[in-house]
Amino acid sequence: MLSVTVYTTGPACGKCRMTKMMLDSKHIEYREVDITKPENANAREYVTADLGYTVAPVVIVEDGTGEDHWSDLRPDQIERIARINEADSYQVPVDPMDDLGCDSR
Repeated sequence: MLSVTVYTTGPACGKCRMTKMMLDSKHIEYREVDITKPENANAREYVTADLGYTVAPVVIVEDGTGEDHWSDLRPDQIERIARINEADSYQVPVDPMDDLGCDSR
């Protein structure tokens, strides 16, 4: 399962709302961080200074590389991570006979 964080500028941000609605419609779980709140000053610094973004929302997909992120409303990116999320949630059925060393044919 993907770990996704959406950095927003609060409820007045239309693109932030649309991004969250699209993620919800694709059943992608995410954590929202409103970077306008004083308690999220470190997050605001990370998004603006470290990543260099000036447009909200900023979406971070934790994939171990630190490179999977974007800003603004990006339906193409949401579709991409929806496909990854779907593939991650698909589990191949396991034949219980395999564990016993039996040939189920």
